[in-house]
Amino acid sequence: MRSTLLSKARLSHNVVSAGARRFSSASNKNARKSHDDMNRRVAYYACAVAVSIFGVSYAAVPLYKAFCQMTGFGGTTQVADEKKAKAVKPVEGANIIKVYFMSSVHDEMPWKFKPTQSEVKVVPGETALAFYTVKNPTDHAVTGVATYNVFPPKAGLYFNKIQCFCFEEQRLGPHEEIDMPVFFFIDPEMVDDPAMDNISNITLSYTFFKTGEELPEKKEEIKPNQQRK
Repeated sequence: MRSTLLSKARLSHNVVSAGARRFSSASNKNARKSHDDMNRRVAYYACAVAVSIFGVSYAAVPLYKAFCQMTGFGGTTQVADEKKAKAVKPVEGANIIKVYFMSSVHDEMPWKFKPTQSEVKVVPGETALAFYTVKNPTDHAVTGVATYNVFPPKAGLYFNKIQCFCFEEQRLGPHEEIDMPVFFFIDPEMVDDPAMDNISNITLSYTFFKTGEELPEKKEEIKPNQQRK
C-alpha cells in the first residue's frame, strides 16, 4: 500500500514538474516574443521618425521650418533685425566663443557648397559676418534651398541670425557662383545662463537640397536625307 502511495506521489510530482517546465518554457517564449516585438516596434518607430524628418526637410521645407520653431529641433535659432543688432553691445570680460561653420549637399544636388571661413571668434553681444560660397558647375540652371543645424542644440536659444539664406530658394544659372552671408550675434543673456557655462564652441551647419532644375531644350536634329518643308 505504502509502495503504491509513493509511486502515485512520484507520478504526481513528475506531472507537476513537467507542467511547471512547460509553463516556464512557454512563459520564456512569450517573454522573448514580447521583447522581440517591442524591439521591432521601437525600430519601426525610429525608422518612421527618421524617414519623416528626412522627408519633411527635403520635400516640405516650410513644414520643416515650422517644426523646428515649435520643437527646437536642430537647435532652432532666433531671428533679430538690424535695430536689435545695433542695440546689443559686447559683454566685457566674457569668454570668447568659437563659431564653426560646416556645409553639405544632398546626393541629388550638384552644387559645390562650402563655408568661406572655417570659424569666427566672438563674445556674446558682438555681431559677426560670415560667408558661404556656392557654385553651380552644371550647364543648366538649378534651384535649391538650405536647412540648418546648430550644435549644441541648446545654443540655438542664444544664436541670433540677422541675415541668413536658409529656407529661401536660391537659383543659380549655369556655372554661376555667389557668396551668401550669415550676419549674426550671440545674445548677451547667454553669460547669465548656468546651463551655458561650459559652452565655448558652437557649430552652425547648412545642407542644400535641390528643389528644381531647368534643363536646356534639345534641338531637333535634321537628317541629311530629311526634306525641309
